[in-house]
Order: sequence, then C-alpha cells, then structure tokens
Amino acid sequence: MTASDVPTNGVADPRPPLILASASPRRRDLLARLGVVADGVAPADIDESPLPGELPRAHAVRLAAAKARAAAALAPGALILAGDTVVGAGRRILPKAEDEATARACLALLSGRRHRVFSAVALLYPDGTLREALSETIVRFKRLSDAEIEAYIAGGEWHGKAGGYAIQGAAEGFCGWLAGSHSGVVGLPLFETRRLLQAAGVPLA
Repeated sequence: MTASDVPTNGVADPRPPLILASASPRRRDLLARLGVVADGVAPADIDESPLPGELPRAHAVRLAAAKARAAAALAPGALILAGDTVVGAGRRILPKAEDEATARACLALLSGRRHRVFSAVALLYPDGTLREALSETIVRFKRLSDAEIEAYIAGGEWHGKAGGYAIQGAAEGFCGWLAGSHSGVVGLPLFETRRLLQAAGVPLA
C-alpha cells in the first residue's frame, strides 16, 4: 500500500500516516495497548538470514531497520514502524521455527538454561531519518522433559516463532524467571516503542 491509500475522511491532518511494517497480529495488538492504531500495514519482505559472524543483538537491529526501509518503498511519505525479535543462546542466533524438527531442536537447546531475547524497534520518518531502540530480556526456562516438548510441538504455537516458542502462550508455563520486557519477547517492546512514537508526535493513550 501507499500513504495515499490511507483514508482521510476529508479532514486535513498534518501528521504523516503511521504504517506498521508487519502483518503480525501480535504487534498490532501490542501497539493498541498504547492507544495507537496504525493507518495501514506494509509487510516487509526481506532476507532475514544472519550475516557471517553476526551476533543476535546486531541482527535484530539490522533487520528492524531493513524492514522499515523496505516498507517505506511501499508507503512513501509515511511514518514507518518496524520491529524484529531475535532469540539468542550465547552468540548463536536461533531460527524462526518453520518445521517441527527446528522447533524441537530450539526447545531442547533452551531447556533448563537462560537465553536472551533482543527486540529491536525502528521508526523511519518520511525524510529518511531513522530512530531505533532495543530491548534485551533474559528468560530462564525450566528443564523440559521430552513429553513436555512433544506436547508443545503438538500444539503448534511454535510455528514461525523465533526460538521455536511464543511466550504469550503455553510456553509461558516453561518460564521460571524473566528480567526485561515481556512485550519485547512477544514481539514489540512497549516502553521503547512508546518513547519513539511520543518523540514523533504520535498521539498515545
């Protein structure tokens, strides 16, 4: 979509439309908690493969910025909000699980240990100015039995999720301890997002 596709209802508004560079219902729901409804969505189709030697933190920041720029090409003149969430185990970037084998391997790796979730937010202004923020959350999983992993796999919540789990679902029962942003683990850190939007003059709840 483009910024011109956003209806104005005949009312002049000096603010550019806010476009969310994601089709994720999770991010839309989280944004709504701030009292913000995006004027449109422009899902960014980019290569999310890690660069050689890239660490989880840098990967999240780079992808959020890349998504914002890709969406800007679809909605020129808009204010673009993009985010990316990466699960890291040490220096290792865990994939988004697209099959059961990947999800199972991720859960086995995270079982009984701490890991970090990096959730980056990028806000791209119509003039090309880019503002970024990052939340870092430490999550500790209980030791998972084979039966628990298989039950979670059967539930299907893992599909398309970084690290093979969704904290807002059954996997929250695996989380014995969390330090940081729960919303960041879900997919959009609200504290950081609020600050970026407030600085851009977007009305908030």
